[in-house]
Amino acid sequence: MARNMQPIAKRCKALGVSPAAMGYAKKNTERNPKGQMRRKQSEYARQLTEKQKVKFVYGILEKQFAAYYEKAVKMQGKTGENLLVLCESRLDNVVFRLGFAATRRQARQLVSHAHFTVDGKKVNIPSYQVKPGQVIAVKESSRSSVLFQRLTGEDAPFVAVPEWLELDRNELKGKVVRMPVREDVDFPVEEHLIVEHYSR
Repeated sequence: MARNMQPIAKRCKALGVSPAAMGYAKKNTERNPKGQMRRKQSEYARQLTEKQKVKFVYGILEKQFAAYYEKAVKMQGKTGENLLVLCESRLDNVVFRLGFAATRRQARQLVSHAHFTVDGKKVNIPSYQVKPGQVIAVKESSRSSVLFQRLTGEDAPFVAVPEWLELDRNELKGKVVRMPVREDVDFPVEEHLIVEHYSR
């Protein structure tokens, strides 16, 4: 399986993304402190940067991202918003947003290793698209691991669960209340630039 191995802090700085959006609260870099003094970007460069930003945040490679775009075009509504909703409703992103993983990268790995079920059935495909009403839970045989045990009890880390998801911390499961909308995306992005990029 192809993986994105780019340095997190360096890439976040280049794309103008807060490491917190990636789940890395303490990541930072001191390289190129005058990076903001670069010359003005061309329109194409702005479009490309926005596309690379979304791909990087969600951990999606070009071929799959292009497929998402083609699917978004065929859906009702605005193409850019549809594209973000498709990315946001990936299973690995849902696992991250529920707080079952510290980062999206970790969530993707945990899903790939079959630690989660969807409506009681094992799913090990990070790109699996969740639907309203579905229940995502830590697999019974995985709940005894230290990784998941720390998520319950009084010392469990705080998780700001988005409105479109519902978390049952004690049962280590979450429910998709509704499909995510544009306002649920937790990092700044100008999706119309991505649409313009693919429409060239």
